[in-house]
Amino acid sequence: MSAAVAPEPTVAAPPEGKTKRVKKRLTSRTATFFAILIATLWTIPTFGLFISSFRPRQDINNSGWWTMITNPSFTFDNYVTVLSSSGASSASLGVYFVNSIVITLPAVVFPVTLALMAAYAFAWIPFKGSSWLFVLVFALQIVPLQMALIPLLKIFNYPWLDIGGTFPAVWIAHTIFGLPLQIFLLHNFISEIPRDVMEAAKVDGANHAQIFRRVVIPLSVPAIASMVIFQFLWVWNDLLVALVFSGGTAKTAPITQRVAEFAGTRGNQWELLTSAAFIATIVPLIVFFALQRYFVRGLLAGSTKG
Repeated sequence: MSAAVAPEPTVAAPPEGKTKRVKKRLTSRTATFFAILIATLWTIPTFGLFISSFRPRQDINNSGWWTMITNPSFTFDNYVTVLSSSGASSASLGVYFVNSIVITLPAVVFPVTLALMAAYAFAWIPFKGSSWLFVLVFALQIVPLQMALIPLLKIFNYPWLDIGGTFPAVWIAHTIFGLPLQIFLLHNFISEIPRDVMEAAKVDGANHAQIFRRVVIPLSVPAIASMVIFQFLWVWNDLLVALVFSGGTAKTAPITQRVAEFAGTRGNQWELLTSAAFIATIVPLIVFFALQRYFVRGLLAGSTKG
């Protein structure tokens, strides 16, 4: 009599991870439809701005930009006027464009660098009071920056400092206002780095500086790129902070101030305003599309766990 063969036990399939479920929902037809719809709604104003920048003043005042399809009329006079005319301090648009670059680059590098180091300290260097200090940093996000403009401006104008109306004043102001959000978001990403990786680096004899430089920074490239885009767009498009701390002169004022001047005293120079605004958006568009893949990865990384 042959012994009965026991049926082979069935192995249950591993449960679908949360990351896979989220990815499946984001790639569904409904999500794709709404993504295309939102992208279209965001693109239409930009396209209208581009078309209006080539239309004569009379056409802009009498009809909408969509009439370009049935009654096309193009002119480059708007761009010639914008690029050749001078501002309130007899400076061309190119001077303000260079000022914005000089303001934006350090105002991006400083807060991202400091926030990256602070985020690593909060996540992987235990010290007394770190939790309360992190809560305090997080709470600074709800403080309106307008409350700090006048006190900070007074500090910059003290005789022992006297940096009001200079580029360093704008850099420091943007760094201060950008740090809370940068630290919070980078901390959420860095804290998700596997502990085994950090412990393996410590076993190999690496100190905190070496771990930060050789482990944390390479693994945080998507998050860093996302923070660079956020900070760059905010600083480049900012008018209030730069106008307050730069003094509003042509030597230090950003391009946003010159764009605002093209509106005219009564808002009757739309043809120049559209051309200047489109020129001002060229650099942010280049930065965004150049770092787009890192931007998407940085938004999704660390947000879910499998």
